[in-house]
Amino acid sequence: MNAGIGIYRKKAAYIKNSLLIPFAFATAFFPRILYSLGFPSFINFFHFFIVPLACGIIIIKTKIKDKKQISLSQTLIVALFILLGVMTASALLNRAGVINVFLSLMLLGEPFLLLLAITCITNSPETLKRIRTWILRFAFVHLFLAFLQYFLLSIGRPLPARIVIAGPDSIQGVFFVSGSGHVVGVSVSMAFGLYYFVSAKTAPMWLRISVFFAAFYHLLIADAKQVLLVWLMAWVLLIFIKLNDIKATIQYLIAAILIGYALNWCLQNLEIFSAFKVWMRPELYGPDGLATQLKTEPLKIIPSFYKSPLNWLFGLGPGHTIGRLGGWMLKDYSALLSPLGATIHPASQAVWDAWSELSWLDSSFFAPFWGWAGIWGDLGFLGLGAYLYLASIVWRRLCLDDYSKFQMLTVMIFGFIFTQMEEPGYMLCVACLIGLRWHEVQIAKRYLV
Repeated sequence: MNAGIGIYRKKAAYIKNSLLIPFAFATAFFPRILYSLGFPSFINFFHFFIVPLACGIIIIKTKIKDKKQISLSQTLIVALFILLGVMTASALLNRAGVINVFLSLMLLGEPFLLLLAITCITNSPETLKRIRTWILRFAFVHLFLAFLQYFLLSIGRPLPARIVIAGPDSIQGVFFVSGSGHVVGVSVSMAFGLYYFVSAKTAPMWLRISVFFAAFYHLLIADAKQVLLVWLMAWVLLIFIKLNDIKATIQYLIAAILIGYALNWCLQNLEIFSAFKVWMRPELYGPDGLATQLKTEPLKIIPSFYKSPLNWLFGLGPGHTIGRLGGWMLKDYSALLSPLGATIHPASQAVWDAWSELSWLDSSFFAPFWGWAGIWGDLGFLGLGAYLYLASIVWRRLCLDDYSKFQMLTVMIFGFIFTQMEEPGYMLCVACLIGLRWHEVQIAKRYLV
């Protein structure tokens, strides 16, 4: 009798832990669309509390005994504490608010927290299937909403929103509505589309191809040009990484050439690709090009505010420069965050002023607010090193296949374009998919699938 009760309790905890992952992910994936439907602005911050809580519960209740899983989890925890230590030192040096430290830690560390939780989940087909089913459901809801928005736009129906965004930029799926939500939404769709194609081995090939092309069609109708560019660059980098594998290198190189020719033909002959020609202006990208000057402006402006050599190591403080926190959140949610002691810095406004002088370059692709510069500006070279250490752990120990490596490369490249590395919905999506692939590869090796 007692044994039966013990088994029941263990099973209940097992089910609860396996559902915490998709629940935590959902709190970061759906707040934009909920906010546009009338939910209070606090809904955008809800996941900052749920994800750490879910992670803590899973760590406490985990039953994993595999030494590699335990070692990986411990390494991630240590790396997260290193990042927190650098943030705290930077905040003390620059008198940044405690709320700045918390939000900065969540924006940068939340994806790694979710990965930590996933590594602490039991590595079994049943657990994996349960998590994967929910994540795919969320993905298909996102795609459905994107095509619904496209349909309403095509028939001239206005899309209800608190922020007015016209044209293809308003096709954002669950990220409706936000300034660059179309880019984030397409990035998520493409990541899911490729994941489904790679992992859904029991599904018919026609379905796997259809899902991927649905994601690609989302890219076209939303005019998210930079996502295509990022994917092409990541593909080229992956080819270089695979040079030690001659067979894979040849396959990827042939595919890249064929895709390149196909895209070039589409650019020249199909109207739906015409928007991509807008960027074909080489004069913008040279060493003296206006786009290059605007992109590098933060690297000149931020050091001009340094008051100590320590600023090179610790930056100007969490949320004090051009990351997502300093660039937008502290201003957009000032009514909510200012009473909590949030602090701002004039360096952020100085970069905004530089952008306003070239306002005709009105695209996130040209924006002087970009991820790597934001981490460096806020936390200095030590903070940048701490973040890169976290990323290296994921690359070396969690990216076990080419899909995961490819997704990591896209994140790294997006870090040079805009603040997408601090977009919770996108980053938790990538973290979740890499974590799922990590489990899938290990299970495949175990069962020789």
